[in-house]
Amino acid sequence: MRGFTRRAGKLFPLLATVFAALLCASRANAEMGDRPINYFFQLEELEYGFDNQENPLSWDSKSWIGGDWNRIWLKTEGEVPTDELAVEAEAQLLYSRLIAPFWELQAGVRGDVAFEPGFGDGRGFLVLGLEGLAPYWFEIEPSIFVSHLGDISGRFRATYDQHITQRLIAQPSLELNVAIQSVPVFGIGSGFNDLELGLRVRYEITRKFAPYLGFSWRGVFGETATLTETAGLLTSVPQGVAGVRLWF
Repeated sequence: MRGFTRRAGKLFPLLATVFAALLCASRANAEMGDRPINYFFQLEELEYGFDNQENPLSWDSKSWIGGDWNRIWLKTEGEVPTDELAVEAEAQLLYSRLIAPFWELQAGVRGDVAFEPGFGDGRGFLVLGLEGLAPYWFEIEPSIFVSHLGDISGRFRATYDQHITQRLIAQPSLELNVAIQSVPVFGIGSGFNDLELGLRVRYEITRKFAPYLGFSWRGVFGETATLTETAGLLTSVPQGVAGVRLWF
């Protein structure tokens, strides 16, 4: 807990400075002719996992405010095991600029926190990434992160909506994480860290509300797998999921 408090004390001034800069940039662009301010919120995943172990509750959300060319994004995700008092969560505050049809360049900050009985820690990052639609309408998000301690990591995400009917939609997903340096306190080794694959099938009762069922698998590899095994955890975790997707 003390380590987290010290790191948070260094991170909060950085967050405040970047947030102020993002607001100023957004206001300046609005004055230069950007369209009126709009907003969007999407809870991409709010689900319960069935893995016969932690059976976690997890979420993944995105929201933005801005115009057609300039936006401020807030992305959050996290997981809470139901078998113990613990939480792992991440939040990103980003400024984005439309650089091509369907493509946004994003930059900002990210904060991670992890708590469990007897342990609490956190990290801050600078973020540079892209978000957009690749050919054949794949939604992809490549990102690079540099922590406040100089650790460099990367992430690649991809999803695709396959319409079975007008309301029934299958969504395969992929997430890959890599790291240059090891960060043992967070169970992260250098190199190829983990791969998560998922398939969720949702039924859109309305466009804004869709319950779903699915399956996900997460595997850790290399040095990360060694750290995971040392902590007494599994390196391969399949689970069924049930949840809801909504937006407004």
